[in-house]
Parts: sequence; structure tokens; C-alpha cells
Amino acid sequence: MNALLRRAAVAAAAPAMAVSLFGCGTTEQPGVRLSDDIVVGLLLPENQAARYEQFDKPVIEERIALLTNSKGTVRYANAKNDADLQTQQLESMIKDKVDVLIVDAVDSKAIAGAIGKADDAGIPVVAFDRLAEGPIDGYVSFDNEQVGHIQGKSLLKALKAGAGSRPGSASGKIVMMNGALTDPNAAMFKKGAHTELDGMVEIGLEYDTKDWKPENAEANMEAALATLGKDGIAGVYSANDGMAGGIIAALKSAGVTDLPPVTGQDAELAAVQRIVAGDQYMTVYKQYAPEAEAAAEMAILLARNMSLGAAAHTDIDTPTEKSVPTVRIPVIALTKENIEETVVADGLYTVKQICVREIRDECEELGLE
Repeated sequence: MNALLRRAAVAAAAPAMAVSLFGCGTTEQPGVRLSDDIVVGLLLPENQAARYEQFDKPVIEERIALLTNSKGTVRYANAKNDADLQTQQLESMIKDKVDVLIVDAVDSKAIAGAIGKADDAGIPVVAFDRLAEGPIDGYVSFDNEQVGHIQGKSLLKALKAGAGSRPGSASGKIVMMNGALTDPNAAMFKKGAHTELDGMVEIGLEYDTKDWKPENAEANMEAALATLGKDGIAGVYSANDGMAGGIIAALKSAGVTDLPPVTGQDAELAAVQRIVAGDQYMTVYKQYAPEAEAAAEMAILLARNMSLGAAAHTDIDTPTEKSVPTVRIPVIALTKENIEETVVADGLYTVKQICVREIRDECEELGLE
């Protein structure tokens, strides 16, 4: 049964599926799988960003265990930014006959064929964090265009306030360091940022960073510095924290002592520490637990052949599918001013983890203790 027909069948059967996800027992009923021995295939795209293996994977595993009375299992694979490897991993899981797949695609287009094979095998797919093409059954992510809006607005605010070494205006040249062209989220971040920045600042140079790699962002920033000069850059739009680290390294290597404001995303520990130190202006804090939990819940519902109606907030159209049930998680701008009420209050990091010896004085100035 293809994804579209499966969704229609699940929706039609929903009134007869008044079954709790918890403690379902093992008695089978027509159309609904009640047994808890569910095998979930989890495919994550890379291990350079800290979030995937430190936060997403354990949260999904914990939620799957909770929803299946500890009888469900998660088969995990990390593609290490290799789209071909991820296709092989997905096809291997199809051969192993997993019950459902959660896929965070390295390349949203390249994975479509393998997702089609999963659909042919009757294995539903939840696209996680990135909107994969092909016959997906559900999608969970953050409001990615809003991420770009927040980054753009924050950069403008920093420029107007004179953050970093630049005068208090938004008139200087900025460098835009976007994410990978293979990631559909990167296009949404870029779109949101351009909506805020276009007409407000002069974009001196703009890059799409291969594989989101910090070293590629650092090389691009070195090229920008060679073209614009170390005193010619008023601010840097960086689409994520890993790249922000590479950008800041390039600025420092070039002898820039008063750094221009640099944005980021993901609230990685190193980025939060750079924000405390004054090297990075902001990041976008995305609460990973709600996103990962929503993906796990969608996966179990699909494995049980149950409706996603109660779990999904809205629908989204992909380049290949229409009306895919979707959950969007809101995002927050994180700066020096709200570290304690965001990542610390949520238990993502402790003050002790953030305030290492090198930035202890800066932490004290912010009241982080």
C-alpha cells in the first residue's frame, strides 16, 4: 500500500482505534497493531553537530521505550554526511524488515528513491528535522523559516546596537554563510534571513557551505576577508553554530580583535561559551526533546497503523507528496541575556558545564553562578 493510500486507510479507521499507546497488551485487532515488539529504524545524518548523538538519539530511544513498555527496539545508523552511505543504511533496514523508519536525510532529494522502496515494502517513514522527498508519512521539525527570521532580526539588532567593533548602524557589509545546498532546511533558513536583511544591509558576499562543515565555513570566511578586508565586515550571518566556530577562527587568524556580531543555531555548548565570552553574538535555541519525542510518537502511531491526527499540528506539501501530517516546534533566540532561563533552566547544560575556567569572569558578570 503506498503512502497516500495508507494515510487514507489510517484516517478512515481512526474512530475504531481508541487504543492507548501505553500498556496496549498483545491482543491484535483488525487494522491495529497492539503488540509492543516494534522495531524502529533511526537514521541520522552526521555526527559533527553535537545534537544528533548527544540529544536526539537518546531522547528518541527513551521515548520509544516508554511507548512500548520497554519492548520496542531502535536500530541506529549515522551517515556521517554521506548520502550514498545513508541510502545503503536505509535499504539495509528495509531488508531487515523494521516496522517504521525515522529519517533525517543527508540529501533530501537523493534519499527519495530509498524512501520509495520503504513505501513499497509497507514500511512507513517519518521525516525528522529535514523534509525528505519521496512518499513520507509524517514530518517533524522546527519552524525553519522562522529560524532564519530570528537570525536576521538578531543580526540587525546587534548592528544597530553597535555590538562587536562596528558603529551603531545596520549600514555595513555583511557576509552570509548559509548551510548546505543538499539540506532543504538551509534554503528555509536562508529565505527567512533574506526577508529580514534584504534592503536593510549590504550583503558583501554570500556562500552556500558544503556539508555544513566548519572547516569549509572557515575557508569561505578567509576568502571573504581577502576580498572585503578585515575591517570591511560589519557582521556575519552564520546558519549554525559549527560554522560560526569556523568563521570566528578565521576572523581571529586574520587579526580581527574586536569581532563583528556572528549568528548561529543549535545552542551547542561551545557556542554558548562563545556567547558568554563575547565571540559569538547569538544562537537559535531549539528544544530537541519535544522534536525527538514527537518523531518517536509519530513512528509508534504509524507502526501501529494508527492515525497521526492527534499528533500532528498541521500538514505540509513536499516536492513529491501532498498534505503530509506535520509537527513544528517553536524556536528561541539565545543571547547573553537569556542563557539561564533557556538552556540552563531546561537542563540542557549546567552552569558548571558552561562556565569553564577560561570564561569564569564573564560568567560572573552575567550572574551565571
